[in-house]
Amino acid sequence: MTYVVTGATGPFGRLAIESLLRRGVPAGEIRGIGRQIEKAADLGVEIRKADYEDGDALRDAFHGASKLLFVSGSELGRRAAQHANVVAAAVDAGVELVAYTSILNADTSTMDLADDHRATEKLLTESGLRTVFLRNGWYYEVYTAQLATYLEHGVAGAAGDGPISAAARADLADAAAVVLTQEPGQGVYELAAEVFTLADLAAQLTEVSGKPVAHVPLTGDQYREVLTGAGLPGEVADIVVGIDLGIAAGNLASSGDDLAKLLGRRPVSLREALAQ
Repeated sequence: MTYVVTGATGPFGRLAIESLLRRGVPAGEIRGIGRQIEKAADLGVEIRKADYEDGDALRDAFHGASKLLFVSGSELGRRAAQHANVVAAAVDAGVELVAYTSILNADTSTMDLADDHRATEKLLTESGLRTVFLRNGWYYEVYTAQLATYLEHGVAGAAGDGPISAAARADLADAAAVVLTQEPGQGVYELAAEVFTLADLAAQLTEVSGKPVAHVPLTGDQYREVLTGAGLPGEVADIVVGIDLGIAAGNLASSGDDLAKLLGRRPVSLREALAQ
């Protein structure tokens, strides 16, 4: 059995490999794929250099793979073509199972961010490969990375009271490892640990920090102005605003318990993530 993990030099792929090792998969049965292989040298598994632009390198890297964790790319505007390369390489290599990290509600979401995921799910479905879609919720880390800003300026955003279904990145990576090492019980998993709003985030941060943290609701235009005023490029600000507006429309809402069932335990809570 050979387990191949793409994006192995990024945060999610690395966590997934660490989880596979913890679950008893021999290091010799794990192959990581990434662009900066030196970043993963300490994992003790085979690491091959390849990126989503190079179909030939991907085919070579996937050769002999039994199960593939296909971690979605991060280059917006290029992902559709890149993901097509990954799918084609997996088909050519005869991979037995592909687990793809998608986004919550990929089939119905109106968020621009979901378009590439929906297209990739379609490609995989039509490829003839056996597939599992891991529709991941938002990472808590999107918010915990901004704690200093929140403590100083409050939690600003254009998501209104839209529900945010999120989880710790490590829990989502752990769930991916479960799917690879056990017989998947279903073809689609909607994965999140907790549902909260930006107001909830501010309230929980107030309790954890002991410092009052306000929720600062903004319109899309106001939020864009704040982001560009802080130095964010306009095109990036548009993406961030679009995400918040998508949240306001309910696109990141999920009340299921797929994540807890896969993990066999309670996932890390938002409060725990904020307190770390």
